[in-house]
Amino acid sequence: MPKRGFAALVITAAALVLLLSFKTPDQVPTRGGGVAIVEPSAAVAAPSSAPGGTADATPAPTTSMGSDPTTAASATFDGPVVDTRYGPIQVEIVLSDGQLQDVVAVQLPTGRRSGQISNAAAPILREEALQAKSASIDTVSGATYTSDAYAQSLQAALDQAGLG
Repeated sequence: MPKRGFAALVITAAALVLLLSFKTPDQVPTRGGGVAIVEPSAAVAAPSSAPGGTADATPAPTTSMGSDPTTAASATFDGPVVDTRYGPIQVEIVLSDGQLQDVVAVQLPTGRRSGQISNAAAPILREEALQAKSASIDTVSGATYTSDAYAQSLQAALDQAGLG
């Protein structure tokens, strides 16, 4: 075997070994025990404390004054956790004087590509929901599962608040 052919074979084998031994992180670094949280400046969200990252199907609303969202100065309603093939998604809505003021992604998929996609799509979905004042939002390209689950959780929260 010529010397050049042998050198090329050795370099190729070494490169293959290095490539196969490369490790990527399993999850995107997040706060709150591995749950990605998107926190707009107007509201702070906390991840569900239930085991396995799930929440009750009918979470109770939290209000700052009274229990009727139309008379309360501020109220929050959690949508249900919607499980996708890439991870759970849950949103929380914030009402002020009976009007939708904010939408917060409480849970988003974590991990390699799924976490990156969800974290990129969440602000877009939030803006669309705030503009539409409903769950009739467009799907974010490349984040179909995230968009659909976000809209489902959002619609349930709006229904719970009496805005659906």
